Amino acid sequence: MTTTAPHPRPKELRDFYEDPSVPVASGTPRSLRQARMLAAALGTSRPQTVLDIGCGDGTAAATAAPLLPGHRLVGVDWSQDALKRARTHLSYTVRGELTGGGLPFRSDSADAVLFSEVVEHLVDPDAALDEIRRVLRPGGHLMLSTPNLAAWYNRALLLAGVQPVFSEVSLRAIHGRPGTEVVGHLRLYTARALREFVAASGFEVVRLAGAPFHGVPRPLRPLDRLACSRASLASILLLHARKT
Repeated sequence: MTTTAPHPRPKELRDFYEDPSVPVASGTPRSLRQARMLAAALGTSRPQTVLDIGCGDGTAAATAAPLLPGHRLVGVDWSQDALKRARTHLSYTVRGELTGGGLPFRSDSADAVLFSEVVEHLVDPDAALDEIRRVLRPGGHLMLSTPNLAAWYNRALLLAGVQPVFSEVSLRAIHGRPGTEVVGHLRLYTARALREFVAASGFEVVRLAGAPFHGVPRPLRPLDRLACSRASLASILLLHARKT
């Protein structure tokens, strides 16, 4: 099964991610579950600064904002086009990168970081987590979400010799897996791998939960929601960690 998509120019991966038509999130249910986890972690004791790193068009932050009253939510992205769209949802936006010169924030200056549907797109996720750890205060919260390589349907697909959902072998077309959208995933994690990766980067994993994926065919969505009760089978992994 092969589905074509617009060809990005060679060696210009950033152009691919600048395209507003490229899907960047796994749906509102994931955003809501992640926001509830963050709200529970922050509490209401004092206003705190939350960085939404890789905020894209700001829709995920907009979903989270009503659950975070009193806290300052700052959208961060390297794409000027994304930040322009994010400003319709967010009061504060900043251009910044996880690589190169790093984020434009002081060390130990943020109380929490939202890192939603970003790590799977990175060439160097280790450097990204190092930079996030730098800007978080001691005990600060990391809320990371990413697709699950070992989602319940991916296990069945692999047994059938089919490329797992979320995995990609090309930026130009879908090859060997269900779906029609090329989204530029470079890395995928299982629940165990994500725990180990985050812990090795200097964080204490507090909780790992699951969320559904809006791309699951409608007849299978009740099963997808049921799978969320066991994170290792869920479509999307939601991880809460603290800087040690």
